[in-house]
Amino acid sequence: MNEFATRMLRAAKLDPTLYEEVEADKTTMTQALTVVLLSGFASGISGMGRSGLGGLLGGTLWGIVAWLVGSLIMYFVGTRWFADENTEADYGQLLRTLGFAASPGLMRVVGIIGPLRWLAFWGTSIWMIATMVLAVRQALDYSTTSRAVIVCLIGFVIQIIVGWVFLVAGCGGIF
Repeated sequence: MNEFATRMLRAAKLDPTLYEEVEADKTTMTQALTVVLLSGFASGISGMGRSGLGGLLGGTLWGIVAWLVGSLIMYFVGTRWFADENTEADYGQLLRTLGFAASPGLMRVVGIIGPLRWLAFWGTSIWMIATMVLAVRQALDYSTTSRAVIVCLIGFVIQIIVGWVFLVAGCGGIF
């Protein structure tokens, strides 16, 4: 298995050392973006079952929007409101770790099977919350997981709101 695929697998398995690696390695930004694109594409394939090509486009675009919007929100909340004495990060570090946290999203492709759509979406969403918590904890150097949980929940709720706005704007049936 190549290094990129191994990193995605480690991210999905909640390997904290993976998140430390990508936090420190600025050259992994392209890989992080690729994970987000693949995850969004998988979500879009799931949406194709209901919305055709619009679902594919909407799912892929939503993956990018959610990553950028969510990471900005989490960076602001995590470094301004919930920083602890160890918090030291730049936006790129959090963006890279959250990109890899999208790895479980590749499983959303299973949603192309109509009856499994909701299970695939919500199952991977819960899994991705776990990877996001780990990504935030590692990138923001938190000493406790509870801070990362709060930051991720705030970010996730805002992502859902933005997602529904995105959906209502006609950008595909990704839900």
